[in-house]
Amino acid sequence: MLKLKYLFDNRDLAEMILENWEYDLSSLKLFDYYRISSNAIYPFQYNGKTRLLRFSPVDEKDKNNIMGELEFISYLKSREYPVLCTVPSKDNKELVEVKTPWGKYFGVVFDRVAGIQLGEIEYTQEICRKHGEYLGKLHRLSSGYKPDKRLRWSYEDVLEWIERELENFPNEALAKQEVKIVRDYLSEIPKDSYNFGLIHYDFELDNVFYDQSTDKLNVIDFDDAMYHWYAMDIERALDNIMSETSCENHSMLRENFIIGYRQEFNVSDEMLLYMPMLRRFANLYGYTRVLVSSKEVWDNEPKWMLDLRARLKSIMKQDSIFFGKPIE
Repeated sequence: MLKLKYLFDNRDLAEMILENWEYDLSSLKLFDYYRISSNAIYPFQYNGKTRLLRFSPVDEKDKNNIMGELEFISYLKSREYPVLCTVPSKDNKELVEVKTPWGKYFGVVFDRVAGIQLGEIEYTQEICRKHGEYLGKLHRLSSGYKPDKRLRWSYEDVLEWIERELENFPNEALAKQEVKIVRDYLSEIPKDSYNFGLIHYDFELDNVFYDQSTDKLNVIDFDDAMYHWYAMDIERALDNIMSETSCENHSMLRENFIIGYRQEFNVSDEMLLYMPMLRRFANLYGYTRVLVSSKEVWDNEPKWMLDLRARLKSIMKQDSIFFGKPIE
């Protein structure tokens, strides 16, 4: 997520960045539905069609990572995978870099995908199987993805980033120990083109939309994509399903998700056994992101920020439960 200082609603900034694209002036009232987490997202319309402006500070993002994300999205679209589409700027650029009074920002615009988030509909066994199927198809396409230059970072790059950031926190001894535990364990997992590649990393309910008119899913938000074991995506998706759905039989959901996945791409039972360790990676990464984002504290913070800090503290506590403990 972005540093907390970037979470404030800034309509002037959004308008300055949006000026690089065509838009309906009357649609700026849709800015009321903005959200900010890993990026700022502001909806608007052009010719009555809803689009999404996504922007983030240059010092918070790696340009190569963004270019790699957009290149992967383009590849998936060319293979008829249902992903969000970028909208070129007035200068025919997918990614713009804008100088503003608040610093330099990266900006991208996407068309809004059709459908409703999976988290907002009844998450049936059938939908769950379809959810898994679309992840399997994504990984099948990823296994054949051969970019001229690898722009997106890998789990190894992430671990190096975590190490660098933790150097700024002398009291995080257990987190630093966890880096070594996770790195050593991951070095033992088999790696080949059938189990490792560019993954979504955030294939959760709020990033997958069900279009009832076509009975198909549409996928958004590849901002966290990285090179990793495909099982990492499965673990992240299943973890989110178990925490966000009220189904009484989660084991059936898990089974249906895997059945759907295997309709499009194979995952061995052996790889699924690594998921608890992959969760250790995800917890460490999530913990460090929150730690870095919430480091700065200011006088007289608004209530929403104080409430957010409390929630983030709870998340960090949960993510760090197994820090420093040996792998069983």
